[in-house]
Amino acid sequence: MIILGIFDVPATALIDEIAKDLKQQGMHAPAWSVFAKTGMHRERAPDRVDWFQVRIASILYRVFKDGPVGTESLRTYYGGRKARGTRKHHFYKSSGKIARTCLQLLEKQGYIKKAKKGRVVTGKGQNFLNKKAKQVEAILKEAAKKEVVEQRKPIEKTAEEKMVADALKKIEQPHKPAEEKEKEKRQAEKKEKEGEKAKEA
Repeated sequence: MIILGIFDVPATALIDEIAKDLKQQGMHAPAWSVFAKTGMHRERAPDRVDWFQVRIASILYRVFKDGPVGTESLRTYYGGRKARGTRKHHFYKSSGKIARTCLQLLEKQGYIKKAKKGRVVTGKGQNFLNKKAKQVEAILKEAAKKEVVEQRKPIEKTAEEKMVADALKKIEQPHKPAEEKEKEKRQAEKKEKEGEKAKEA
């Protein structure tokens, strides 16, 4: 049996699964996160309710992938271009407060630790990521099985579709050969003659 690793499952699915687990662990977003933008390049605060947990999960994945990672490198990674009307777009870094808070929460949980430059993932953090990757693998396999079953199910026709199908069948039915028609005609004539004889008798 092939066991998939952290990089063998889709990063988006893995990050979403990590975010759910972090929320269950009690890693709640601070009160100011409701009103905060993720950076000055954004026009509004995120629409997603659990965006802070998703950002923490994303940072944990980023530290594992690119570690050692510091606040400034994370600010650059999550930054973006700001539309400035008729002027040229300008790149701005993301919020340093959000990046620092996420790193501190992950460090407090024991998933990352300080290195000479930035933070790196601990053994606990790597085990946690491996565990989540296996869960994502199982979820994806289950979803693939369901999809195959759904595809194999016969599609039920609506009343209108049935009517159309019946009409097409009638049109597509081959015409009876001339011999069969002649035979039916003779049988009908024979029945008529027998009926007439019965009346005369």
